[in-house]
Amino acid sequence: MVDIDALIDAVIDREGGYSAHPADRGGRTRWGVTDAVARAHGYDGDMRAFPRDAAVAIYRRIYWLRPGYDRVATLMPAIAAELFDTGVNMGPAVATGFLQRALNALNRGSADYPDMALDGRIGPATLAAIAAFRARRGAAGEAVLLRAIEALQGERYLALAEARPANEAFLYGWLANRVG
Repeated sequence: MVDIDALIDAVIDREGGYSAHPADRGGRTRWGVTDAVARAHGYDGDMRAFPRDAAVAIYRRIYWLRPGYDRVATLMPAIAAELFDTGVNMGPAVATGFLQRALNALNRGSADYPDMALDGRIGPATLAAIAAFRARRGAAGEAVLLRAIEALQGERYLALAEARPANEAFLYGWLANRVG
């Protein structure tokens, strides 16, 4: 079972307190929550004072429950934990897209389950594919699926740094702290 509180604590520990890095397109952040996300969820104060409990609530609601990673956790806990962390950093639709791409590529030409639309949402088709993959491949399959998701994540970080040199300031940390 996934301990979402522990996952949220790990993200907050990794993200740290207040940051206003000039190369960060997210702008001012605290606890890893951007100014824009905090404002969208009702916070109107100085980001240096953004409360930790508000960050915890946002992480739980927006990056765990809303994308449906709690449902993934009942089938493949390690995958759900990875989706949560990747979703925090890249957005849940991107994280879910990695999962869907990997599942489609691992279905042996649709012999194990049908390809699904790459819509970036956890819905019935994605959950059915996870269940079918798990039934066929078991725990070893979850480890392989996790590697595939992390490979896609790593490739995206490299592409972001190549496309925008300012992102090179973050690449080492992304690869060290987010992939694997």
